[in-house]
Formats: sequence, structure tokens, C-alpha cells
Amino acid sequence: MSFRYEIRLSGSGGQGLILAGKILAEAAAIYDNKNATQSQSYGPEARGGSSRSEVIISDEEIDYPKAVNIDFLLCFTQEACDKYCVDIKEKGILLVDSDYVTKVPEGKFTVHKVPITTIAEKQAGKSLVANIVALGIITGLTGIVSKKAVESAVLSRVPKGTEDLNTKAFNLGIDLARELK
Repeated sequence: MSFRYEIRLSGSGGQGLILAGKILAEAAAIYDNKNATQSQSYGPEARGGSSRSEVIISDEEIDYPKAVNIDFLLCFTQEACDKYCVDIKEKGILLVDSDYVTKVPEGKFTVHKVPITTIAEKQAGKSLVANIVALGIITGLTGIVSKKAVESAVLSRVPKGTEDLNTKAFNLGIDLARELK
């Protein structure tokens, strides 16, 4: 039986969601030999406006590149959660940054509230890597892309000199996912 897994990463500009989406798609397509598409949308403001990255991963050709029936939704802002939670499919997963999302909707999906930004700042050393912590959580919770593939994609995409910081952030996310399961 074929699979199609839809992931939406949402929040505001400057939170690294577009980069996280690109990393996830590359991990699936380049390192795990799956089919993947990545699309993005952001408001007219470069930072602070709404931002969204969608990744679709499948073992077959992807004929429609937009996510419409979300398996996994990450929300870094309350606005994103309010706007996109209606798209989560039954038995999907909602991951919210509990530092910024306080009103979490109820539904027939699993909810994980994690202070992602605080963990990035206090345990990794920089809030800037919250997106990479989130990638670790997504990787660990879903298993849709291998840890090795995402780690390789992270290292190929992050700025030179930040590899150790980003690896630490990714592994923090993997550990958090283990605790959440």
C-alpha cells in the first residue's frame, strides 16, 4: 500500500520554517530515496509576518504539491495554530511551541505542547535553532524520514561553523520525541 504524508510547519517569518521544510524534503528525497515536494508561503514582511512551509513525502509520484490533509502540523505561533488546526486529519499530530501557543484546539488528533524555543535557548545555547529542535521532534515522532537522513540534510544546509550547534539542537529534539512517545 502506498503512503502520502503531509507536514505543515507554520509560524512567523524569521523562525527558520522555510529552511526546516527544505531540510525535511531533502532528507526524504536525497538521503532516503523517497519522493518529496516542498512549498512555502510567507507574508509581505520578511520577518514577523506569517510563514508556512509544506512538505509532502510519498513512495509514489506526487501529483499535487499542496498539503490539504495534514498528518503533522507544527505551530510556532498562536495565529498559525488558529489558522491551520482545521486542516489536521483525524489521528494526525499537532506540535505546538508552548512558549507562544497557549490556546490549543481540541480534535481527533494527538497534541504535543513543548517549549521548543526555551529548550533551544537554554539547552542548545541559542533560540535561533528552535527550528532544528522541532525537526528532531518531528523526525523522532513520525519516523517518516530516517534520523540519519535528516541529520545529513541539516549538516548540508546550515551555515559553516554552526554544525555542532545544529547537531546538538537536532539531537535534543530526537530525545524530546522519545519522551513524548
